[in-house]
Amino acid sequence: MGIFGGFVSGHRCSDAVNRSSIAPLGDGRRIRVPLALILLALLFSTYTLAESGADTYKTKCSACHGVRGAGDTMLGKNMNLRALGSADAQKLSDDELFAIISRGKNRMPPFDRKLSKDQIHDLVRYIRTLKK
Repeated sequence: MGIFGGFVSGHRCSDAVNRSSIAPLGDGRRIRVPLALILLALLFSTYTLAESGADTYKTKCSACHGVRGAGDTMLGKNMNLRALGSADAQKLSDDELFAIISRGKNRMPPFDRKLSKDQIHDLVRYIRTLKK
């Protein structure tokens, strides 16, 4: 039985895999085409669904920190946010930035339950690009 209870599009898995679904490779080996296509689809869907640091920044951070990290939004000005590209912000280590994003700081909420560790690492890398 396959992962989906042994049926693929109303057919048993054993019926779905036949001689036409086996393609020869250049060195004489054979690979099952449906399996290869499924693996490729899973691989590419993982990359297309992942958000980059810039995308995450835009959706989660720019309302306060501004599009370019200058803290020049109404919220950012009211909270006296320093520019993320400033020397003060850039001198923080990656671990310190990761901790601030994860745990929050002052009025900034924690993001450790809203973002994955990988997304937070991507944000730290993006913040490094904002250096003046």
